[in-house]
Amino acid sequence: MIYWELFLAFFIPNIIGYGGGPAIIPLIEAEVVGHYGWLNAQEFAETLALGNALPSPIATKMAGQVGFEVAGVLGAMVAVFATAVPSLLLMLGALGLLYRHRESPRIKRMSQWVRPVIATMMGWLTLGFFLEGVESTGLIHTLVIGTAAAVALLHFRTHPAFVVLGALIYGGILLG
Repeated sequence: MIYWELFLAFFIPNIIGYGGGPAIIPLIEAEVVGHYGWLNAQEFAETLALGNALPSPIATKMAGQVGFEVAGVLGAMVAVFATAVPSLLLMLGALGLLYRHRESPRIKRMSQWVRPVIATMMGWLTLGFFLEGVESTGLIHTLVIGTAAAVALLHFRTHPAFVVLGALIYGGILLG
């Protein structure tokens, strides 16, 4: 029964919440503190603070922590799964709809317009990362890391995880 309650406690806020993790925190608090009483307000605030200190989406971190405290490892898995299921269902529904109408001229036009928008957004993101790198480490280090990453990825077909690891090592040695 506890696993079903954990599932509902995280599924409901994620299915009805709109605006991502920070927007659904009050809904999660209402379930975890108010409805089920698994944590008190202070414990919830500490869990939220810990979640905000770590990278990745806040809702999944909180689900994992609360699920673990309530029902161990399996509880953490159930709570994280319940957090991800709404997005998964929405994506499957959208993909099914797009696949069903893939021959539609409207869908084809839509995908033709979506690609340049995504490319533009990725370009802005890349520019932002570049400017942040220049500001925090300087132009030379940013160009060295960027050039080495591009060569490793494109010419040597190195796995991206090793490229990131190399950049971390470079930063740890020369910038640490």
